[in-house]
Amino acid sequence: MQNERPSRMKDFWKKLGRVIRPFIGILVVAWAVWRMYLVFFVDSKFGPETWLRLAFAGLVIGGMYALVAIGYSLVYGILGMINFAHGEVMMVGSFAGYFFLQALKAWPTPTVNNPQLTFLNAYPWFSIILAFAVGMILAATTGYFLEKIAYRPLRNAPRLVPLISAIGASIFLQNAVQLLFSPQLRDYTNPDLLARGTGIGLKINGSTVMLTYTGILSFVLSLSLMGLLYYVVQRTRLGRSMRAIAQDKKTAALMGVNVDSVISRTFIISGLLAGAAGVMWGLQMGLINYFMGFLPGIKAFTAAVLGGIGNIPGAMVGGLLLGVIESVAPAAFGVDFQLKDVIAFMILILIFLYRPTGLLGTTIKEEKL
Repeated sequence: MQNERPSRMKDFWKKLGRVIRPFIGILVVAWAVWRMYLVFFVDSKFGPETWLRLAFAGLVIGGMYALVAIGYSLVYGILGMINFAHGEVMMVGSFAGYFFLQALKAWPTPTVNNPQLTFLNAYPWFSIILAFAVGMILAATTGYFLEKIAYRPLRNAPRLVPLISAIGASIFLQNAVQLLFSPQLRDYTNPDLLARGTGIGLKINGSTVMLTYTGILSFVLSLSLMGLLYYVVQRTRLGRSMRAIAQDKKTAALMGVNVDSVISRTFIISGLLAGAAGVMWGLQMGLINYFMGFLPGIKAFTAAVLGGIGNIPGAMVGGLLLGVIESVAPAAFGVDFQLKDVIAFMILILIFLYRPTGLLGTTIKEEKL
């Protein structure tokens, strides 16, 4: 008799949840449709040039979210944990690129026509390539040592323990960078060829839509890195080992897979992608500080959940989709643009409520969920 009452209460709350969830979903959809009707058919204050500008900005930022989200998915697929320090790995890569570009800016490379020329503007594309390389290598090194120090000793601990360790690592990296480089905002140094605000102007409806060079570079490079990673995971020996460990770690070890080595290389790969996203963020947004990785990291986690945690194509789609929604939704719903973060996290709540496995589903075993 004593066990029947809690069981009945549990059944009651389950039934109540089944009734309330559809009702909440209907309310949210009705509100969204009503707001979009007002924006598109009543106010009509935005033209096609505005929507193109917003969509382009969303794709650029979404590509960065996708690169970081892939890191979440890789680690979660193999270890079944959320690496909440991953946003700080992105921040380390951004700072590494910043200081390297500053050094190139201070390196005189005079010519007859321009005695004030520096290496940064004498060889702009080479400088950008080197900055990406330095940022990615430093971020990958950070990810490697994070796994060695903060996660490997806790691999067999209860699942909450590595999560707490990840949050502690995130706070440690933030404070370490703050103490080393001060909390002030730093202005990223772009070569003149990639100066922020310059780009290709498109005339639409009498207005000019600027497709910035930094945005085009970031978007194209994001897609290229995502495609390269997908090839590595699907077509290489390392990728097969990663997929085998994600399916069953013990069986993979019995088949000759070096589990520790593959996990370390997974953290290195996720660090490389996060470092590239960090340099892109600096080149595109301009300002960085020690706290810059926190919010993009949480949004990248939202993107990973949106696409399907542990699913690499899902992380790609989720990142791009979240970036576009975050950019376009405030205008489409007729709300303040400062609420874009609220919209992003509302998406996370709705995904947890109605599609916990994400848009493309999860590819990991049930016991890891």
